[in-house]
Amino acid sequence: MGADDALRLAKAATHIVVSKGNRVHRFAMQADAPTDEKILEYLLGPTGNLRAPTIRYSTTLLVGFNDEVFTEVFLA
Repeated sequence: MGADDALRLAKAATHIVVSKGNRVHRFAMQADAPTDEKILEYLLGPTGNLRAPTIRYSTTLLVGFNDEVFTEVFLA
């Protein structure tokens, strides 16, 4: 998925959680939505495509893998 599709997914979410290594970035899309450029900075990889894994779970968009985040979201 490219930038346009990534933005569509992001704008349909109420929360975005992006994991990059040990860092976790959280965005509340309704309370304090970042700019499109900021969203794409976090969602796209070096190839310009949506980073993997990407999972839409209810209204939350999870991008990247972090064991603690997955445990929090899926086992809470």
